[in-house]
Amino acid sequence: MTTDDQWIEQIYQQHSRRVLATLIRLLGDFTLAEEAMQEAFTSAVRQWRQEGFPDNPSAWLIRAGHRRGIDHIRRSRTAQHYSHLIDQPEETGTSAIGQTFDDDQLRLLFTCCHPALPLDARVALTLREMCGLTTEQVASGLLQKPATLAQRIVRAKRKIRDAGIPYEVPEAKELPERLPGVLRVIYLVFNEGYSRSDGEQIVDVHLSAEAIRLAEALARLLPEGEVFGLLALMLLQNSRRKARQDEEGNLITLEDQDRSLWHQASIDFGFQWLEAALARTPTGLYTLQASIAAVHAEASKANETDWARIVRLYNALYQQQPSPVIALNRAVAIAMRGTPADGLQLLEELMSHKAFAGYHLFHAARADLQRRAGNLEEARQSYERALGLVSQGPERRFLERRLTELEKFS
Repeated sequence: MTTDDQWIEQIYQQHSRRVLATLIRLLGDFTLAEEAMQEAFTSAVRQWRQEGFPDNPSAWLIRAGHRRGIDHIRRSRTAQHYSHLIDQPEETGTSAIGQTFDDDQLRLLFTCCHPALPLDARVALTLREMCGLTTEQVASGLLQKPATLAQRIVRAKRKIRDAGIPYEVPEAKELPERLPGVLRVIYLVFNEGYSRSDGEQIVDVHLSAEAIRLAEALARLLPEGEVFGLLALMLLQNSRRKARQDEEGNLITLEDQDRSLWHQASIDFGFQWLEAALARTPTGLYTLQASIAAVHAEASKANETDWARIVRLYNALYQQQPSPVIALNRAVAIAMRGTPADGLQLLEELMSHKAFAGYHLFHAARADLQRRAGNLEEARQSYERALGLVSQGPERRFLERRLTELEKFS
């Protein structure tokens, strides 16, 4: 890559998302705003090489993109429909434009995550518009075909336009209802990066990094306790990424990970955000989960983990959200605090829950506790059931290794 190419790429990375967010507000249309932004960047590369870098690149790009968007409208047959945009005064003041950045980025995030859109469309649109990933990158990250993903994004934009979904940050009274949906989308993006649902790699570093970047931006723009809690949770979990696979790509469990490979800077930042979250009440779901991740991070060895504290945190978490997955994790924590039999008793009570029929992690957890308890035949059956449900390569090989180990003792 040449120096000029690097310069252009750096400009785009630094300014494109902020510029797009404001152009969507000014032009009222996702596609038109994207086209106008691309044309503005093309003009910028040509003009800035000759005249030098402007004092405020984002303001320059917004003005250029706005003019080009209006030109598109005037040349099209939709000029009458967009007459309110053509007649509006241009935002030329640097201070005026600067004041809109934060609000516009929040508007875009809440629009992409609007509950009127299907959840998979919210995730795809957020990655495309907020993170600036190409359609091919989003499709790869979400394990979908590019053509299918492109259609989903187009339908989501059409839904926003046709349903009149407002391009705005919810009012304060609506925020408690809307914010959890935004945080859920960000965490779904992170989870797909942190633990892939398919393929040969456990981690997609790019996806998890984009989710963390989104949460960092949201924390600056909207300082809420649960925003801080989610950011802390993702940083603490992501700190383990280099220890989760060996050189051959095999899965390494939390218990067996080389903790010297955990990224200490991420842990430190995670603790800072968790402290900020705990200073705000009430303590929410993400903050409680971050607190659990912090207990693991504090233990220099697996056998030093404070499982009693983790159980207390899971009890609090289950009181807030009595979901099957939290019940499963709580049962495993109780087993680790006490005996495998303690956890197995709770898992037996969960066996009939329909959510676990096709959930490989339930059967893998049950197999592990049976193995620890010395119930080798029951462990084998549970491992085989989990193996029949898993699609990720490293997890499949891990379960196969466990079965091979059991055969040596049978």
